[in-house]
Amino acid sequence: MRVARIVVSGMVGLGGLTFLVAGDLLTEPTLLQIQKILAQKRFVDLTHAFAPGIPHWHGFPDEKRETVYWYEKGRGTIGDGFFAESYTHVGQWGTHVDPPAHFVRGLRTVDQIPLEEMVLPLVVIDVHAEAAKNPDYTLSLERVKKWESEHGTIPMGAFVAMRTDWSKRWPDGAAMENKDGTGVAHYPGWTMAALKYLYEERKITASGHETTDTDPGIAASKDDATLETYILRTNHYQIELLANLDQVPETGGLVIVSFPKPKGGSGFPARVFAICPK
Repeated sequence: MRVARIVVSGMVGLGGLTFLVAGDLLTEPTLLQIQKILAQKRFVDLTHAFAPGIPHWHGFPDEKRETVYWYEKGRGTIGDGFFAESYTHVGQWGTHVDPPAHFVRGLRTVDQIPLEEMVLPLVVIDVHAEAAKNPDYTLSLERVKKWESEHGTIPMGAFVAMRTDWSKRWPDGAAMENKDGTGVAHYPGWTMAALKYLYEERKITASGHETTDTDPGIAASKDDATLETYILRTNHYQIELLANLDQVPETGGLVIVSFPKPKGGSGFPARVFAICPK
């Protein structure tokens, strides 16, 4: 049996990480070493702050807030001595997670999404120029394959985000809906062919976008949620109303998707951020 020498003889990079070479063995970095590597990277918040009055689906009520405790007497509805608020809003509020159970009874609720699905390779398909020319733009299978021809195969387990720069219209709800004179909304969305390719062939974990819906505005105006239903029916989750996708690269980043854990929850505001190369 060969015994590895304990003297470190060099360093080698594999998969973006640096491993120590001790004799003939490669030593995996410790979690502390990985944390130190990540801390030196660039962090980008992909989340809108939520508050009463933000853009939301027309069928949902607005958020309500109440200051129940305040530092001094007279403002808190219950007491004083510290600051505490009561929040009342639907689960699909602000940047939020849609679990499979949001549309499909019996599938996973928010609390059933495992932690392993919250730290993922980030793929950003940048179609903001196309969306600027055509607000009804939809992401085609051909456009996804063009991305792969430029950047390589979309990795299994990835989070795929569609960048349209629609989030730059936030928090103007009318601008995000972009309705015409007949009340039909015009904003970009996905296509079934692209989604099936990503989920069934590339085996991605989740997807996200900057608009209020997976389906384009023209379809959403007819209450057509065919594309969102497809994603959730496959027992995957999605994130809606992402922000700042213009600040992250199309490939090479990681995404952290985090949200509270309401038991049996149908959805909840999420905190999503990217870790990117500098």
